[in-house]
Amino acid sequence: MVKLLAVLAVVVALAFGACALLPERYAFNAPLRGMLLPAPTPPDDREFASRIRVPDGFSVGVYALGIRNARFLRPTPGGDLLVSSPRTGTVFLVEADADGDGRADGVRPFLRGLKRPHGMDFRGDWLYVAEADRIRRVRLDPETGEVAGELETVVTGIPEGGNHWTRTLRFGPDGWMYVSIGSSCNVCEESEPRRAAMVRYRPDGSGEELFATGLRNAVGFDWRPADGALYATDNGRDLLGDDFPPCELNRVTEGGFFGWPYVNGFGVPDPDLGNRAPADVAAAIPPAHGFGAHTAPLGITFYRGSEFPAPYRDAAFVALHGSWNRTRKSGYKVVALEFAPDGVRERDFVTGFELDEDVIGRPVDVATAPDGALYVSDDYAGAIYRVAWAGG
Repeated sequence: MVKLLAVLAVVVALAFGACALLPERYAFNAPLRGMLLPAPTPPDDREFASRIRVPDGFSVGVYALGIRNARFLRPTPGGDLLVSSPRTGTVFLVEADADGDGRADGVRPFLRGLKRPHGMDFRGDWLYVAEADRIRRVRLDPETGEVAGELETVVTGIPEGGNHWTRTLRFGPDGWMYVSIGSSCNVCEESEPRRAAMVRYRPDGSGEELFATGLRNAVGFDWRPADGALYATDNGRDLLGDDFPPCELNRVTEGGFFGWPYVNGFGVPDPDLGNRAPADVAAAIPPAHGFGAHTAPLGITFYRGSEFPAPYRDAAFVALHGSWNRTRKSGYKVVALEFAPDGVRERDFVTGFELDEDVIGRPVDVATAPDGALYVSDDYAGAIYRVAWAGG
């Protein structure tokens, strides 16, 4: 253990020393402990209570631990949570808190042997899971919530690998299955049209359609209940400096082109590729909202419960996974987006995962369960957190 810590100290020193010698645009400032160790020690109760903050009237606590690489969430009708773990090829089931002690009653593998599972959603009595290169589904017993039968493949041939390999899946109000497929690179012209795009299918996997393009890495998306509009988070490109370009929230429309790789942020041509496609630069749809540069917005959910106060009932919650390509860290929190006539307003909701460059967690996804609470996954600490309205 002493030797391991010494090696880690040397690696950290070399990494930060190298960053100091390189231009700002090449900064590498990631939480290395999470990259070098299989599972960093999650914050204990005292550290969590001293650091993690939510707005007045809310409570926050650790709900479940020990879920390596906890990524996307999907609440079950019975109040449990499904959590994808791409690195382990597993979907875990986090059992609801039936005994009322504020923690999940248990965590167990639900589906094993998957190929980098990520996004999940329900349709009827089917659970759909997006893997690296395919989509599979399995029937669930409505009485027990247990798997009934074998996994069935409904979509094959999804382009895999590259820089952005996660696949997110959601069913829209129109009954179509929407799947986001990130770019293979930081910035490039893709030969595969489904890269940096959103596609959709009928529930049986037929009828593939290219729905929207120019989305570099739209990891999270959801439909706003107030008007049915589809909103997606999108990660801006790297290696252009600390504060450019902004990450994005896009109002995704059928046939829309949202800029990548020719446009960054609000209509700024890309310095590498912007001069290659002036028509695309002119046609790009600007973001509905800009997040901070390199903050890496991932999961998004609109609040559909009734427990939170009125200002949050049309709000979207977004998990900012946190930067790596900045000289100073940014993100590492959950924000609330309020939709006003004059635009989208962003404010902090769960903070403290990063403090003075020290990181204890990286939010990935957000979801509301039947109990009206907000659940947050953390792939750095392997944890799930629960935020509830306490009143006052």
